[in-house]
Amino acid sequence: MKLKQLILSLVLFISHFLYTQDMKKGFDFLENGKYQQAKDFFEQVLKEYPTNKTARLCYGRAVGLSGNSKEAVTLFTNLLRDYPSDFEVKLNYAESLLWNTDFSLAEDFYVTLLQENATSFSALLGYANTLSNLKKYDKAIVYVDKALTVLPGNKNALLSKKYIRFGLANDKIQSQDYNQGEAILKENLKDFTNDAETLQNLANLYLISEQNEKAQETFERIGKNPNNQLISLNGISLVYHLNENDKQALLVSKKAVELIDDKTVTSIKERTNERYIQALIWNRKFSEVEKKINSLTIENRVPENWILALRSTLNIYKNDFKKSIRDYDLILKKDSASFDGNLGKANALKAIGNTKEAYKYADKTLEFYTNQKDAINFIKNLDRTFTPFVSSRASYSFDNGNNEAYSFLVRSEFPLSTKFKLMGSYNYRTNSNSISNINANSNNASLGLSYQLLTNLTFTGDIGIFSSQSEVNDYNQFLTNLSFNFRPFKLQNLDFGYKREIQNFNTELQDREIIQDNFFMNYSLNTNFNLGFFSQYFYTSQNDNNTRNLLFISLYYTLLQKPSLKAGVNYQNISFKNQVPTIYFSPERFNAAEVFLNIIKPDASVKEKGWFYELTAATGFQYIEDQDKQNTYRFQGKLGYKLSNRSLLHIFGTHSNIASTIATGFTFTEMGVLFKYYFLKKPVFTTSKMF
Repeated sequence: MKLKQLILSLVLFISHFLYTQDMKKGFDFLENGKYQQAKDFFEQVLKEYPTNKTARLCYGRAVGLSGNSKEAVTLFTNLLRDYPSDFEVKLNYAESLLWNTDFSLAEDFYVTLLQENATSFSALLGYANTLSNLKKYDKAIVYVDKALTVLPGNKNALLSKKYIRFGLANDKIQSQDYNQGEAILKENLKDFTNDAETLQNLANLYLISEQNEKAQETFERIGKNPNNQLISLNGISLVYHLNENDKQALLVSKKAVELIDDKTVTSIKERTNERYIQALIWNRKFSEVEKKINSLTIENRVPENWILALRSTLNIYKNDFKKSIRDYDLILKKDSASFDGNLGKANALKAIGNTKEAYKYADKTLEFYTNQKDAINFIKNLDRTFTPFVSSRASYSFDNGNNEAYSFLVRSEFPLSTKFKLMGSYNYRTNSNSISNINANSNNASLGLSYQLLTNLTFTGDIGIFSSQSEVNDYNQFLTNLSFNFRPFKLQNLDFGYKREIQNFNTELQDREIIQDNFFMNYSLNTNFNLGFFSQYFYTSQNDNNTRNLLFISLYYTLLQKPSLKAGVNYQNISFKNQVPTIYFSPERFNAAEVFLNIIKPDASVKEKGWFYELTAATGFQYIEDQDKQNTYRFQGKLGYKLSNRSLLHIFGTHSNIASTIATGFTFTEMGVLFKYYFLKKPVFTTSKMF
């Protein structure tokens, strides 16, 4: 009997040994990541040995790792039912929940596993990965460290810790705790020296936190590895763009494109070409960009989203916003969560005046990308457009006719929606002349509104009272200003309307109570090749039975984009029906031409604690009727500082000798200060209640 048992045991041992040796080929498939081959192999094994636990475990893993996670969960559920106390089966079941993204179920199950065996490396690492997927990064770090205590230096655990740190650092970035995010990523570099992924994450942190110098240093560090040179150059090109050095950005990107060869990974090749085309757009080389995008479109009959995004960006720069929106719609049709699609469309909608929809797509961006800085800043800037403000302006002016004036102006805007806003202003002015010894003052108060009738048509109107007091004459007059702003086509603007005003440049004019009824039109045209045109026409009827025609034309060229530097020529023609030179400047013919240079960095382009400025210098000639030509000059400037995101202050000044309402040989100087304050933190309306 004992001999029979011994023989049976020996047969079983030999069979198990031979069977295990037979399955080694399947184990190798699993270890080498050949999951489909492993699945086919163990499927055949199970046909012969359908109840073998090892074969069932390996088959379940092969099924799950080859992409069919749902079936894998079912297979391990069945195994768990057959072997309810087998710890290895439990571990595989828990892992299958991770494959199937059932993270909450996995979390609960790993807790029970760790209660059963608190030092199981697989359970500790699986639990850490589960917590990471649930974005509980702080806790995940604790458990991956426990796993590394069990098996110090384990590559899988260290790799998991690397990606958990990425998640944790991203959380810190979203909450704008950049110092902590930086510290976490630098911890990764201790475990993975010069790791390219970690360095890229660190460079992106520096970009987001506007530490451009550190970002460039990090991208240069990435480039020390020849295999990552394209990633490095792409990043450096972006830094140059953010530093407003687009020419250098293009040079760097061109160098990167030249390094592409047959061995370049497709994704890196695409990103490099994308950066190069972006750099061409930044430098406004639109014809070259169009050729490259057309070439990419031909190569890809159904253009990928990155190609559509480039074409959309090009059309944004060309002010062809409707075409841009069509491409963003194509992007969103393929990928509703696309960052470029949602925020890009928001920008294009804002540009055409469809603000309500712009808010909608910016909010969508934040739904998919929580606390994304660009989307948050977009909404903040849009909010600022509709936030109530008050501004006060004080000035002092004088001329060579011994006229002096002090003026104080307060104005406010109070938007009630993205389409409708109320406006109000009050101006107090004193005029005096040391020769005539006459003083006068005036009070001018007005109330108005602005309403967007269509996305490209806005009406603005105000009514007010002008009250004058002097030693010679006291009176009150009704004033108004009614205008329409129309954008008929891209890159074009047309303003037209009616304005009733009082001549109060000096005491004599103010006392004469000269009322001007002005019918005006302004037209501006920009181009994609930096040439611009502006024209203005006024027809004025006065209550002294005089009329005036005024035509102003400006042709200019943009030499630089940031800061904006323009050079051009201006021409002005003025004619009056009646000549009354002893009362005011009223020539039958007046012509003036000048060349000018204008540089401007607007307040909208600077951030808190930043400086902004504008300077115009012009010189030319003026021709008054049959008199000899006269030299002219004009200087205008302002310098300001953004005190906070809600307030700014600037000083301004003007000095000119161009003939005006006084006479020839005239010089005029004005200087003053302006303060602007947004007295509310945000608009009074919410985007969900717009009308």
